[in-house]
Amino acid sequence: MTKILVIENEQLLRTNTIQVLEFEDFHAIGAENGLVGVRLAQEQIPDLILCDVMMPQLDGYGVLVGLRQNPATTKIPFIFTTAKASKADLHQGIELGADDFLTKPFTSDQLLAAIATYLKK
Repeated sequence: MTKILVIENEQLLRTNTIQVLEFEDFHAIGAENGLVGVRLAQEQIPDLILCDVMMPQLDGYGVLVGLRQNPATTKIPFIFTTAKASKADLHQGIELGADDFLTKPFTSDQLLAAIATYLKK
């Protein structure tokens, strides 16, 4: 079963995303902030990570930098979910190694299409 880590500080969005994923037969793991997300990524080694950009304690950029520096997590497809969609924000994420961005609010179909794209690679 494909394992997806959802790092999102907004509980309702995290819960809804996990429910969509589980309905589609993914094994979804939730993390309420970047620090927990990095720990879970290193422990669980998910097949894909969905991560919010703006979070307290450790933002999504910090999560990505930390995971790309660890040989065990460096190759995991990483998709930012964010309300920050300026060109500068997108450029920063891509420079750090993000694979894609989903702009909030996104639909279940957009979420599943993005996941399918990166799981095929």
